[in-house]
Amino acid sequence: MFRSLKKSLIATTLGAALAMTGTVVQAEKLGIGATASAEEIAGWDIDIRPDGKGLPKGQGSVEEGEALYEQFCSTCHGLFGEGEGRWPVLAGGQDTLTEERPTKTVGSYWPYASTLYDYIRRAMPFTAPRSLSDEQVYHITAYVLYLNEIVEEDFVLDQDSLATIKMPNQDGFFVDPRPDVQNTRCMKNCADPKQLHIAGTLRGITPVGHFVEGADAPAASHEAQMEQESLKEKVRKASIRGEEVSAGGHGAAAALSDKAVAGKPTYEGACKVCHGSGLTGSPKVGDSDAWQPRIKQGMATMVGHAIKGFSGETGVMPPKGGRVDLSDKQVEEAVAYMVESSQ
Repeated sequence: MFRSLKKSLIATTLGAALAMTGTVVQAEKLGIGATASAEEIAGWDIDIRPDGKGLPKGQGSVEEGEALYEQFCSTCHGLFGEGEGRWPVLAGGQDTLTEERPTKTVGSYWPYASTLYDYIRRAMPFTAPRSLSDEQVYHITAYVLYLNEIVEEDFVLDQDSLATIKMPNQDGFFVDPRPDVQNTRCMKNCADPKQLHIAGTLRGITPVGHFVEGADAPAASHEAQMEQESLKEKVRKASIRGEEVSAGGHGAAAALSDKAVAGKPTYEGACKVCHGSGLTGSPKVGDSDAWQPRIKQGMATMVGHAIKGFSGETGVMPPKGGRVDLSDKQVEEAVAYMVESSQ
């Protein structure tokens, strides 16, 4: 019995392999694909498992991580992980998961420390993902864990110690044993999808609209959420009194120069995340009051600050907004677009 089963499995595996090979060869003949090389596969095979498997060699300290965090992360996540504007809060939130509006942070919610390293490595910083070295990711991961009081300030993180860290909410994740959550695939007499209604107690607990203009996702930080809810309340009361609440405006935009028009794609792809929302004190495009003092400094000064970086009273502008892949010309054009759209 076992011998025949083994032969059957071998035949099935061989057949699948031949079919896949045939598919790849056919795709290459048609000019729509190519066989992935070992180097290309290695570039994608970067996932980190909860037991630490997949972690690269290296180490990072809380002390080194603090400086890197302030450089790459604080603009969106705040100096202490408190979150800026509508960007995610990273620290705090303990004992809030049972509340109607829980604060889901690394320390209060995440079950595994390996997920933190994995996410930073593949997706951060937001403006230039995959630009950090493995060592830098170790440093920043150690510091975020420290912000959540999970490790001490003299802690050094490496591939062995990271896998041993037990997160505060690790036991909060489990396989749901209730029988009604085991869905059976419907093959006949299925429910009409039009009659189904998906409901939730809170829309978008994980914010997805923090850089989409007009999005109604809940803000990540408490302060921004209060501001958002306050505005909604003003609109509600005004509608009862038959009044209107103005969101502010700056009149019709003047015709843009060729340089400004050329800079719009760069703005949309690299600058809008901050200058479209006013994140961390960034002058919001269209807000003439915020831009006038800067415009008075002259284009040369503004372009210089955008290219080389600038630290002011209201925030920090990293060199080229963190997009070091941009040319000086692209940055200059993006500045021209923002300036001419805000006069």
